[in-house]
Amino acid sequence: MEDKVREVLEEVRVFLQSHGGDVEFVALEGNVVKVTLTGACGGCPNAAATLKNGVERYLKERIPEIEEVVAVQASSECGEFCS
Repeated sequence: MEDKVREVLEEVRVFLQSHGGDVEFVALEGNVVKVTLTGACGGCPNAAATLKNGVERYLKERIPEIEEVVAVQASSECGEFCS
């Protein structure tokens, strides 16, 4: 399923990039997809809406098994992706 998630995120990426943002796949844990929003999307006050109403909705339409999409941020303190 991870390959399918990555494929669908590539489709979403085109839209986000046209608005100065981007999305990066972080992990698939069960049926929960973890991503990082970057570029204009990373600092946008509407990032949560973009994630839920855009990225999550599109992924769920294409892959019904997906339960949720959550955003995580890269943290220099932990050296990994943190919620």
